Amino acid sequence: MIALQGIQKYFGANHVLKDIDLTVAPGEKLVVIGPSGSGKSTLIRSMNLLEMPSKGKIVVDGVDLTAPKAEVEKVRESVAMVFQQFNLYPHKTVLENLTLAPVLIKKVPKEAAEESGLAFLDRVGLKNKAHAYPAQLSGGQQQRVAIARALNMKPRVMLFDEPTSALDPEMIQEVLDVMVDLAKEGITMVVVTHEMGFARQVADRVIFMDAGRIIEQGTPEHFFVNPEHERTQLFLSKILRSH
Repeated sequence: MIALQGIQKYFGANHVLKDIDLTVAPGEKLVVIGPSGSGKSTLIRSMNLLEMPSKGKIVVDGVDLTAPKAEVEKVRESVAMVFQQFNLYPHKTVLENLTLAPVLIKKVPKEAAEESGLAFLDRVGLKNKAHAYPAQLSGGQQQRVAIARALNMKPRVMLFDEPTSALDPEMIQEVLDVMVDLAKEGITMVVVTHEMGFARQVADRVIFMDAGRIIEQGTPEHFFVNPEHERTQLFLSKILRSH
């Protein structure tokens, strides 16, 4: 579904991604962990070309996004992203936030977009907030709306960039519950997170990044029970101790 080949990314002199090779199979749930500044967000943002690699090739759903004249917008229609900040339009209601992209980008009739939007709001437990404005919702509710908005584009891939890091601790679980539920479906998911319980529960594969490289990858079992790399062991011992 996603293939990254020989990806290098520089911000000025800062070498942020170093020779990344990674494939994500259709339906796979991939969780990316690692310390701050390891390149996780840049990696996931490059998967829909929000960050253009300095070198290398990115193929999503059979389309080479890095080719000249690639139909990047077309691919983005099937690759939805959920950010740390919810990025909802404050002057539009929850339902309007959900219907905007399907109507404008996919040319879905407004009624159909509203009908599916309400169904997805129901899935994230917020159908009763359809006519509220984002400012009237808690952070956890806003992030659940952002997930419903992503789902209303009927994506084949969902990218999550630390979706719970801006939330108060008691709101984190409500968002993770929605994501766990989502993971039971056939959708391809790539999740950058510090939530180790979620990684353990949901991931088919976990990758650990440090200093712009993929240091180690494997099943959650391998990772949490028997990580090989010293750097991985150190990171996990710190993070698991703090939870």
